[in-house]
Amino acid sequence: MNLFRRLRPLLAGLGLAASACATAPARMPDRPPVRPAPIQPAMWKVSDADTTIYLFGTIHLLPAKLAWQTPAFEAAAAHSDELVVETILDDQHPTAFANRLLALGQQAGLPRMLDRVAPDKRAALATAIAASGFPAAAFDGMKTWLAGFLLVTTQFKHLGLNGQDGVEAILRQRFSAAGKSIGALESNDQQIAIFDQLPEAAQRAFLESTLGDDAAMKAELGAMIDSWEHGDTAKIAATFNAELTGNPELTDALLHRRNADWTRWVKARMARPGTVMVAVGAGHLAGKGSVIDQLKRAGVRIERVQ
Repeated sequence: MNLFRRLRPLLAGLGLAASACATAPARMPDRPPVRPAPIQPAMWKVSDADTTIYLFGTIHLLPAKLAWQTPAFEAAAAHSDELVVETILDDQHPTAFANRLLALGQQAGLPRMLDRVAPDKRAALATAIAASGFPAAAFDGMKTWLAGFLLVTTQFKHLGLNGQDGVEAILRQRFSAAGKSIGALESNDQQIAIFDQLPEAAQRAFLESTLGDDAAMKAELGAMIDSWEHGDTAKIAATFNAELTGNPELTDALLHRRNADWTRWVKARMARPGTVMVAVGAGHLAGKGSVIDQLKRAGVRIERVQ
């Protein structure tokens, strides 16, 4: 089982991973050949007499200057009084988040980090640790998930994907400049806890799988961006989520519980008037068990508008 292949689509679509990559230079990953279809990321609308909620699927990490804002999206954003994203990292005080991450991700008495991977992976791990910019000794005191998180965000940076060009960052700038409200579905601590609660065996598989896999990662992220650009929900479900199906515990932590929470949030928000744009990772809005699927099964009237 290659757990990293299962985790990294979710990492690319998880707000904290985007925040951790906020300063990377932009460089386009390898992608399928250009198609004539226009860029139209999927968007839905839930509405009643006095409330409208737009649900827009995003990728938090994108190459620079990708033109994804369509007329339909522009109109929805202009009409929205409020933006809601997965989580909000305080860009003005990044040290506070880093301190919380390290506080939860460190533990005394752990095995040496190199001893947590198979012998044939240790040289590759040592190389990856050196490339991360963190002292090698610091990794020994980290929980395994934190080491994997740091190494995968380093890979994102090497691929030129960063949070500054991601959908949420652009939307936050736009709504803030317009003096509109910005909220979050999850706190930073809630997102960190997703990783911290993974079983140790899964954490170690995750760590091993971050090693020496840049080419495969570039291809996967290129396919993700392509499916997102064209609003292809079947491919989004396949490229973002399908490989999680072999690990029920991980699927439940990263998808099922969060999708159920966000579905309840949408239904509750419909009780108050106003127009809201909800921008969350595209994998949460595509396929069986997604927020869209759960809303439909609950009898909520929902319309795809792009």
